[in-house]
Amino acid sequence: MNSGSDSEIQYVLVTGVTGYIGGRLVPLLLEEGHQVRVLVRDSVRLQGRAWLEQVDVVQGDVLKPDTLDAALAGIDVAYYLIHSMRDGDDFHERDVRAARNFAAAAEHQGVKRIVYLGGLGDSATELSQHLRSRQQTGDALRESVVPVTEFRAGVIVGSGSLSFEMIRYLTERVPIMICPRWVYTRIQPIGIRDTLNYLVSALNNQESAGQIIEIGGAEVITYRDMMFGYARARGLRRYMIPVPVLTPRLSSYWVHWVTPIPGDIARPLIEGLRNEVVVRSDTARKLFPDIKPATFAVAVSRTLEKLEASEVETSWADALVSSQPDQVPTVLSTNEGMILEQRQQFVKASPGTVFRAFTSLGGANGWLYFNWAWYLRGILDRLVGGVGLRRGRRHPADVRVGDALDFWRVEAVERDKLLRLRAEMKVPGLAWLQFKAEPLEDGNTHLIQTAFFAPKGLFGLLYWYILYPLHSLIFSGMIRKLAQRAEDLTA
Repeated sequence: MNSGSDSEIQYVLVTGVTGYIGGRLVPLLLEEGHQVRVLVRDSVRLQGRAWLEQVDVVQGDVLKPDTLDAALAGIDVAYYLIHSMRDGDDFHERDVRAARNFAAAAEHQGVKRIVYLGGLGDSATELSQHLRSRQQTGDALRESVVPVTEFRAGVIVGSGSLSFEMIRYLTERVPIMICPRWVYTRIQPIGIRDTLNYLVSALNNQESAGQIIEIGGAEVITYRDMMFGYARARGLRRYMIPVPVLTPRLSSYWVHWVTPIPGDIARPLIEGLRNEVVVRSDTARKLFPDIKPATFAVAVSRTLEKLEASEVETSWADALVSSQPDQVPTVLSTNEGMILEQRQQFVKASPGTVFRAFTSLGGANGWLYFNWAWYLRGILDRLVGGVGLRRGRRHPADVRVGDALDFWRVEAVERDKLLRLRAEMKVPGLAWLQFKAEPLEDGNTHLIQTAFFAPKGLFGLLYWYILYPLHSLIFSGMIRKLAQRAEDLTA
C-alpha cells in the first residue's frame, strides 16, 4: 500500500480511534507490520475491537497536556484524527488548543512527524466555521518543529462517514425531497478506501512531510448528483424540488427528524455544504502516483458491499456489555445504515451450553416463544412467493455455515460462541439475527441477541417501525426462554 519510498516499520500513535477514520486505520497499519499505540479518553470504548490485543492503549486527553507525554514517548509518527463536530461557540477554541497541546508534546518527545486529516475548501473564500476550524487546526499543529503532513478531504464516501450518511439517509427515506440551493454545490467526494490508502502510504513517504495535500475522488459532482447516484445504486426512484430559501437551522431540523443525526451536529455540517470542496492542487498525484482514486459510483458500490454478510460482524456489531450484571439492557440504535435491536441476558450456564440452546432453534424445535407468530409469518411469506417455514433444518441440533434454518440461512458459526442467521423471507431490505455467548469469570455466560435490519427506502423503514412492537415482544421472550433452556440443560 505504501507509495513513494521503501517500507519501513515504525512505531505509530493513532488518535481518534473511537471515530470513523481512526478505527479503520489501525488494522491497516497493523497489516503493514507497524507497531501501534492508541490514545483514547476511556479504554472501555475500545471493547470488542478485533485489534485491541495487538496495540498498546494509553488513556489521555488532548485537552489535558499532562496526559500526552506518556502517549507520545518513543513514537515515530503520530496520526491526529480529532476534531469537534457539535454546534457551539467554543468548539474552535477547543480544537486549536487541543492541537497545540498535541504538537507541543510531540515536539517534547521527539516525534518525527504528525499526519493530520483536515478539510477541503478554498481558504480565500468565506468558509463555514467548521471547515475553517479544520484548516486552522492544521495551522496549530504546524506551530511546533515537528513536520506535519496535512491531507484535506471533502465528503468521504463510506458507511459511517457523517456527511455521506446524512446524504444516504435523506435519499433512502424521502422519495420527494425539498432541496435548498446547496444541492447544486460542487464537491469532489472520495471513497474511504482511497482516503485510508493515502494515510497509510504517507507513513513512509518522506516527501509528504511539511505538505498540505488535497485529496478527492476521480470526478467533481454536486450533492444532487450524489443523491441521484446513490438512489440508482439502491434501485430507488427519487424526485427533488429545489427551493430558493431553506436556512441551515431549518435544514438541520429536517435532518434531525428524518435521519439519526442530531440537529446540533447537522447544523454545522449543513452550513459547510454551501462551500465548494474540490481539489485545486495536483500535489497528491505527484506524491502518490500509484493511488488512482475511484469514481463516486465505484465508491458507493464498495460502501454498499458493507451490507454483505462477511462484513456484518466486523463493521458494526461490537458487543455491548452492561456494567451492572443484574440488569438486562435493551438497545435500539441506528448505525451505518443499519437498525440494531440488541438484548442481553446473564445465564447461569456455560458458553457451550448456551451455544447448544440457540443452535437448536427452528425446525421441529420451534422458536421457543410465540411459535404461532413465527408460523403465521411463514404462511404470509409463502403467499408472497417466499420460502416460508417449510424447509425446517438439516439436523435437530447441529448447524453449519450454509444450512437452511426455516426462512433463515446460517451465515456464521463459531463453536461455543456465535451463530448468525441471514433472513431469506421476503422483507423490504436485509435482515440478520445473531446470538453470541461470552464467557464470564464465574463460569457463567453473557448472552447477546441482536437483530439487524438494513431497510430499503421509506417502505423498509415503515415496515420496521410498524412491526417493532411485535418484534420487541417476540425477541424479549425468546432471549428469556433461551436462558431458561440453557439453565435447564445445565440442571
